[in-house]
Amino acid sequence: MRQISVQRKPKVESKIGLLVALVLVFLWISSLVILLTANLADASLIWIVPAILGRTFIQTGLFIVAHDAIHGSVISNNRPLNDWIGSFMVTMYALLPYKKLTLNHWKHHRHPGQLDDPDFHDGVHSGFFAWYLNFMMDYVDAELRRKLFWYMTIAFLILRFGLNISGFNILLFWLLPLVLSSIQLFFFGTYLPHRSSNIDSRNPHRAVSSNYPPIWSFFSCYHFGYHWEHHEYPDVAWYDLPGVHQSTQRMKAASIFETECSRSTTSNG
Repeated sequence: MRQISVQRKPKVESKIGLLVALVLVFLWISSLVILLTANLADASLIWIVPAILGRTFIQTGLFIVAHDAIHGSVISNNRPLNDWIGSFMVTMYALLPYKKLTLNHWKHHRHPGQLDDPDFHDGVHSGFFAWYLNFMMDYVDAELRRKLFWYMTIAFLILRFGLNISGFNILLFWLLPLVLSSIQLFFFGTYLPHRSSNIDSRNPHRAVSSNYPPIWSFFSCYHFGYHWEHHEYPDVAWYDLPGVHQSTQRMKAASIFETECSRSTTSNG
């Protein structure tokens, strides 16, 4: 299939990338402060559940921006600032090391859907939960797990006893969204696009894309489901993927039409 032409405007993209990062940081901090101090004694599930899902979506956004930073598409004309933003976002996300994340992610792009891919399953346990655990163990090794345990324990103690925040609020609006976000990222960004059943030897990225409309694609995982397009055009920012996906679909349809016409002409001849 022919490559599509992706128009790049570094100055515009950099402004959008910086704005998205600032908005997400503001939403993350403000929502956390509001929800940690909320009185849940008489609260209804009608607003607690949307609050958890909202926090999860914002949490995922931090990682999505960091992921774009790895590809240099947050501030494309200023790589040091781009990488600083990426490092800051993954620190906010879960105190993750940006350099290790970058190395692992580029391994994923070089060996997608193969045993050398740190995002892929171990070749045996391809079920969702086994693969998810293997995925997490690769990104959060024993040393990092120890650090995260102590960092989060200290943060919990400060919030609970230093600031007198309810442990229930901490669980619902800080820890639970973090876990749900990791599942969301894995499900839409790794499991669905790279499942073994989707692997095709003619597909060098060993990835497929979702066919959700743009609005559902956004709410599912910031267009992470347009995954083939991401692998084909890794420097395209997440918010530009719907346009790339639509162009790709039109090209595929045109290619199929041309093939069918060619077959028809051959058979009639």
